[in-house]
Amino acid sequence: MSRATVKGWYLVHKWTSLVCTAFLLMLCITGLPLIFYHEIEHLLGRAPEAAELAPGTAPASLDAITADALARRPGEVVQYVSFEEDEPVVYVTTAPTIDAVEGHIATYDGGTGQLLDVPPLTEGVMYFLFRLHYDMFAGLPGTLFLGLMGGLFVAAIVSGVVVYAPFMRRLPFGAVREGRSARIKWLDLHNLLGVTTMAWALVVGGTGLINTLATPILHLWQADQLAEMTAPYRDKPPATNLASVNAAVETARAAAPGMTPQIVAYPGTPFSSRNHYAVFMHGETPLTSRVLKPALIDAETGQLTAMRDMPWYAVALFVSQPLHFGDYGGMPMKILWALLTVVTIVVLGSGLYLWLGRRRTSVEARLAELERGAEPAFAMREAAE
Repeated sequence: MSRATVKGWYLVHKWTSLVCTAFLLMLCITGLPLIFYHEIEHLLGRAPEAAELAPGTAPASLDAITADALARRPGEVVQYVSFEEDEPVVYVTTAPTIDAVEGHIATYDGGTGQLLDVPPLTEGVMYFLFRLHYDMFAGLPGTLFLGLMGGLFVAAIVSGVVVYAPFMRRLPFGAVREGRSARIKWLDLHNLLGVTTMAWALVVGGTGLINTLATPILHLWQADQLAEMTAPYRDKPPATNLASVNAAVETARAAAPGMTPQIVAYPGTPFSSRNHYAVFMHGETPLTSRVLKPALIDAETGQLTAMRDMPWYAVALFVSQPLHFGDYGGMPMKILWALLTVVTIVVLGSGLYLWLGRRRTSVEARLAELERGAEPAFAMREAAE
């Protein structure tokens, strides 16, 4: 590689690292407890627990559950009905209008139909950490900003490998030079941990970037496949006399054997049309349980009108969301994700330490150091000056 090319990569690494490091530290610190979100909620007594039904007992009717939710919230309408994956728990979201951005979530025992006395889902320390990690309480602009930081993180990793790989080949793998200054030891440790976690960091950074595009992906799906599936209803007035939501779910079950419902979007919500229940089904395997398949049910007749697999860009989002938090392989994978997150915090923190103790020399002088095998001024993913 020419000196100009190396200098270009060096500057990419320098500025991408400098801009994103502080935000990445925040994301790692908030993301660490989020890996164990459900477990922590159970320990805090905030997770809903439904009673066990006797074998052969039918679950409560969704129509009865939604009717109770509306009776408790006079003047509101149902937006969504969703289901807990591991517990027979049903969530009913109501709001003053069908297109309201935020609604009230009531939690029900799916077996008995009883309202569960649990704290609101939008309160508590774990919800605070989730919002800080997801959008910094800034909505879509905050989400897209964190996506930009994720993109810079990926660029910093790639550029760091290009710039520092030649130097790292001159040392035995895992070498931490003894008898040198504390800065040199931290530099070697920084490089070692950075190389060790590089592949994982690329996965987490890349999936995090995809996750921040959830809203644009939803809009694309609405304009693409949802518009195609609901085209015959384009000129019809909105549905008024809604059919049974319980029957709509059973129709979707019959159309998708081996799948179970995850969420029902009512007519008029962003995930449906003005004339349909949209019942999103998922599979039973670790992978297919994350991929949704929508069934559109005519909200007045209860008939299935369309059902198709989600497009590739939506599938990429569905797969990225659990992979980002290590939620595929049960507790062993969560523990591995947590350990790698701690290591990444050390890498980022050591990068800041190395940057704060940097020497004031030019880029050309630093590149000359790299070429002759001296200690480089920066290491992979170091916050550059």
